Amino acid sequence: MANEMLLKYGCNPNQKPSRVYMEDGKDLPIEVLNGKPGYINLLDAFNGWQLVKELKAATGMCAATSFKHVSPAGAAIGRPLTETEAKIYFVDDLGELSSLACAYARARGADRMSSYGDFIALSDVCDVPTAKMIQREVSDGVIAPGYTDEALEILKSKRKGTYNIIKIDENYVPAEIERKQVFGVTFEQGRNELKIDKALLSNVVTENKDIPDDKLEDLMISLITLKYTQSNSVCYVKNGQAIGIGAGQQSRVHCTRLAGSKADNWWLRQNPKVMALPFKDDIRRPDRDNAIDVYIGDEYEDVLAEGEWQRIFKTKPEPLTREEKKEWLAKNTDVCLGSDAFFPFGDNIERAKKSGVAYIAEPGGSIRDDNVIDTCNKYGMAMAFTGIRLFHH
Repeated sequence: MANEMLLKYGCNPNQKPSRVYMEDGKDLPIEVLNGKPGYINLLDAFNGWQLVKELKAATGMCAATSFKHVSPAGAAIGRPLTETEAKIYFVDDLGELSSLACAYARARGADRMSSYGDFIALSDVCDVPTAKMIQREVSDGVIAPGYTDEALEILKSKRKGTYNIIKIDENYVPAEIERKQVFGVTFEQGRNELKIDKALLSNVVTENKDIPDDKLEDLMISLITLKYTQSNSVCYVKNGQAIGIGAGQQSRVHCTRLAGSKADNWWLRQNPKVMALPFKDDIRRPDRDNAIDVYIGDEYEDVLAEGEWQRIFKTKPEPLTREEKKEWLAKNTDVCLGSDAFFPFGDNIERAKKSGVAYIAEPGGSIRDDNVIDTCNKYGMAMAFTGIRLFHH
């Protein structure tokens, strides 16, 4: 390890010189085992590592995240995959998967469109099943506390030998004060060391006070994910994985809608019509992802009319009608939702309900908390006020 690392350029090619370094003279907490990570790669790597480290500490399970432009596209713990999940994540041909591989399959599979070209963070030593999964996805790099010898060789073969592979010192503890410069001005603040656990969710303010243990865990996953997502942000979670993340929106309800639409797409991908789409054998995985996104969107019938289907499918698929979508979406229930700041109006709850949300965690503190609580009560939702905001910039 070394005290500094020179980079090709900063956020953009015109931003030179560029480097990362330790102000205290100590060595960097990372070792680059392969490739030449860039400025944004390292931002994704460090934020992603913090996220998965906290997920594992909170749940005791392996964790993974798929990062893009300093926000997670997906995050998950390593609960086993159902047969349907293995199929929609395109990993049903890989045989038995480790807990870590399941975590990454979930993290990548939540929003495959956004995860294209991701930077991966893994909570545990990368094993062969996880490396094989990463090998065939379009990705910029991975950070983990270690790699088995075979997994490392598999990853080194990716991108003609240039794939970025970073080893992080899992015992590294950063300074309590963090700094950054904007416009030549140095900002300084204490690190956000808030511990997110079940105790943070004890103040249930709705008539329905019942939040089962597995939903408490999902709410913790949503809050930990939000802690490393550019704000404003909300996060929908189901069965141990984020299924919709809305990052960096100026309006809370737009954030709720964006994340909700991603959660809806995740659920629609499990519709039998979608799973039975007759793809041509030589269609690449990214093209398949794009085609599914178009198929479940409102514009698919226009695409059918233009004949684009002939490039992707063996036969012309029947559209998934608006009525069929509505009927299928109604089957998605018991979804959890976290928000990094309070909901200012009940309209956020109305939108969340459309995506199957039944459990919510948010800071509280709005002058219209009563309206938000009343809206939850109308649908029998359980909502906890954490009292803590989780902005991240």
